[in-house]
Amino acid sequence: MILCAYPKAQFLSHQDEIVAAVRSVLDSGNYILGDEVAGFETEFAQYLGIGHAIGCASGTDALVLAMRAMDIGYGDEVIVPSHTATATVAAVALAGATPVFADIDPDFYTVDAKAVEAACTDRTKAIIAVHLYGQSADLDALQAIAHRRGLRLIEDCAQSAGASFRNRKLGTIGDIGCFSFFPTKNMGAFGDGGAVVCRDTELAARVQRLRQYGWDTDRVSLEPGMNSRLDELQAAILRVKLRYLDGDNAERRHQAGRYRSGLAGLPVSLPAEREGASHVYHLYVVRTPERDRLLDYLKQHEIIAGVHYTVPVHRMPAFRSDLRLPVTEKIVDEIISLPLYPGLDETAQSRVVSVIQNFFSETM
Repeated sequence: MILCAYPKAQFLSHQDEIVAAVRSVLDSGNYILGDEVAGFETEFAQYLGIGHAIGCASGTDALVLAMRAMDIGYGDEVIVPSHTATATVAAVALAGATPVFADIDPDFYTVDAKAVEAACTDRTKAIIAVHLYGQSADLDALQAIAHRRGLRLIEDCAQSAGASFRNRKLGTIGDIGCFSFFPTKNMGAFGDGGAVVCRDTELAARVQRLRQYGWDTDRVSLEPGMNSRLDELQAAILRVKLRYLDGDNAERRHQAGRYRSGLAGLPVSLPAEREGASHVYHLYVVRTPERDRLLDYLKQHEIIAGVHYTVPVHRMPAFRSDLRLPVTEKIVDEIISLPLYPGLDETAQSRVVSVIQNFFSETM
């Protein structure tokens, strides 16, 4: 069976180093906010080319901590795409703010800057730019809106670790960047984990304080905080994974190229790459009106594809809105995520392509 994602493959690729890193933590006797977390924070910041990285418990918490550190909360509005992982919107609600949905562009599926502009009100405090599927949102246009209106620009980099825009790593362009290390991500841990990155030293210090009860160095709470710590085991694993991130992303791009060649000429829309952006293909998402039939056909041939995402967040009961988002509402019935991950061999990928070719030859 060919799976859409298979995080175990990365463990098998770097098994000796990962096991050694975990063993080192277990032997150390220091399991919370020790040398491994500090080391990962330093190395991740250096990799991105930014001053500060603060580890936390998840990508969702990273977004919550970012908003709380920037005093975004009750009475404030934050503009978000509805076509995103639920975590993006849930984090806004957890911070106490109100999510305001904006539609996406039809080519890259990231939030549409014109829709963002139209959604701004005098209560708008921030824009969350979700770098979906592995490439940048339109940061030029979103930055211009943020600067003109005095808004904060938060980068949701959960799906784009290692990607860049105009030769700058994503997460370093807006006011603050938020990462998830969920196991299926481009740089995944083997449990939950996240990080917040920023240039501003005072902002970084506040995020660091908020992740642990608002404590100062004497464990006195200066403000209400959270318990959102990246643990030593996951940090040790991430330090290993970080060394291979660029190589793994290069493999993802190579696999995307094989799909592009193999699926050319078929009645499917292939992923577009934004000018000036490097795409790291967290997901390889194509579109076809025959999506549901294709999903079933692939499953019959023991190929498990995915859909990211089947229900827009503004149509979920917890966040339901009467707002019409026509592009978002159209594509969710047509998108399909094909298997792609480091370790997917050429034979398996060729099989996926062959089955898709057969599907369209039989249905056309």
